[in-house]
Amino acid sequence: MLGYVIATPKVGETFTEFYLLGQQGKATNYPKELKVGDEGRIIVGIVNHERREVSYRVEVVTSSKKSYEIGPVVLVDEEKWEAKVGFVPEVAGENQKVEFLLYKDGEAELRLESLHLWIDVSE
Repeated sequence: MLGYVIATPKVGETFTEFYLLGQQGKATNYPKELKVGDEGRIIVGIVNHERREVSYRVEVVTSSKKSYEIGPVVLVDEEKWEAKVGFVPEVAGENQKVEFLLYKDGEAELRLESLHLWIDVSE
């Protein structure tokens, strides 16, 4: 029995960490106020805990439309990826949502995770 327990790996939860950080690498000081055409910058992070290699893709959505795409980012199990990412608001207005949508393994319709920031954009 003891041999079986040692030889058989535990089956646990698989998941992906997806997070946003301010430019100083902390979960604070996100861009809150920008002017139209100015770039806001943050750090986007992904950590693979899926127990297999996974290909990720991140879409950045501003003003309710896709601004651009990052990826593919291919990570083996327990691998971490972080990158500085910029976004540029195109229209003025308060409480605009900037979304970061995470997809995995080429699944275009099935979003794995969604994170967002709220920003005020002036002329």
